[in-house]
Amino acid sequence: MKYARITGWGKYAPAKVLTNFDLEKMVETSNEWILERTGIRERRIAAPEETASTMSVEAAKQALSRAGISPQDLDLIILATSSPDYHLPAAASLVQDMLGAKYVPAFDLRAGCTGFLYALAVATQFIATGAYRNILVIGTEIISKFIDWTDRNTCVLFGDAAGAVVLQPSDYPTGVISFLLGSDGSQADALIAYGGGSKYPFSQEVLDRKLNYIRMDGPRVFKFAVRVMVQSVREIMASSGLLPDEVSLIIPHQANIRIIQAAAKELGIPMEKFYINLDRYGNTSAASIPVALCEAIEEGRIKDGDNIIMVSFGAGLTWGACAVKWGVAEAIPFFVVEPAKALSMLKRVQRAAANIGGTLLLPLYTMKSWGKNLKIRRK
Repeated sequence: MKYARITGWGKYAPAKVLTNFDLEKMVETSNEWILERTGIRERRIAAPEETASTMSVEAAKQALSRAGISPQDLDLIILATSSPDYHLPAAASLVQDMLGAKYVPAFDLRAGCTGFLYALAVATQFIATGAYRNILVIGTEIISKFIDWTDRNTCVLFGDAAGAVVLQPSDYPTGVISFLLGSDGSQADALIAYGGGSKYPFSQEVLDRKLNYIRMDGPRVFKFAVRVMVQSVREIMASSGLLPDEVSLIIPHQANIRIIQAAAKELGIPMEKFYINLDRYGNTSAASIPVALCEAIEEGRIKDGDNIIMVSFGAGLTWGACAVKWGVAEAIPFFVVEPAKALSMLKRVQRAAANIGGTLLLPLYTMKSWGKNLKIRRK
């Protein structure tokens, strides 16, 4: 079994900036109201000619360049988006063609704001089993084209962006170490766009009732988000054998600063460990985490050997989290442990599992990493 190492990353944001002061002229709101309730100051809005595929290509080119591979080297392209160019075909196929990745398989994945983590988990499995070696994972959204700009409950929240990563195999414990995914369809109506699908096909009635726009039950989503973020972070630390002080950075879905603050307080983890950029982008849905990842790297917040947790929630309602050991394979050295110390390390993992009241269920590839990287010296 291989590990899925992140070797390339890239992001794209449209040039147009829409500030809270701009929104004051469009809808009944204020900069103070938006900032206090969301933490957002501005967001990016795609130009009329921009689409999910064109933005994805810009982010993908950066990721491929950093990974040192060409589009033709790819084995698979996964595009997480809820705002594709068309209902048919998949935007991923358009990206594949635009990149010049001839005949490379490509598909869209739709899981709302959690889409990127879902796509990352799927790609990890392809690499872990040896099926593919070079996978491009993209998270892209143009939510602005699905927003009712007279609805202040939603129009102040969302922005447009794209982020991408390249995953490649490694024999060493690096990259995606563990992940978890979840969904609760019983709450689907908490965040939904009714019109345009097979239940409510486009019609004059759909347009008149504005069913083609996103609708959100804010308080309901807020409570759900805090609960699943706290639960997901605890579970992913336990499954990865990580204690809170061993986590270098948490990259949460950038939806609302109050959600992140509430989760941090319940977890007992200082806000300094959470990467925040929602003040400049708003909620970019599936693009949120990959864009934040790129900026954290650019700002030096992520270094070789760091343990990172990414956690998200979104329409579905869905949620997900993953633990990542950052760095190239060479940056994670072998180390020698005395038997007593090895036992101590195992107990620490058990304590982490106990923090969430569960049993010790480490992923197979985590256990494998102990076999590869843990050499016990016997006297």
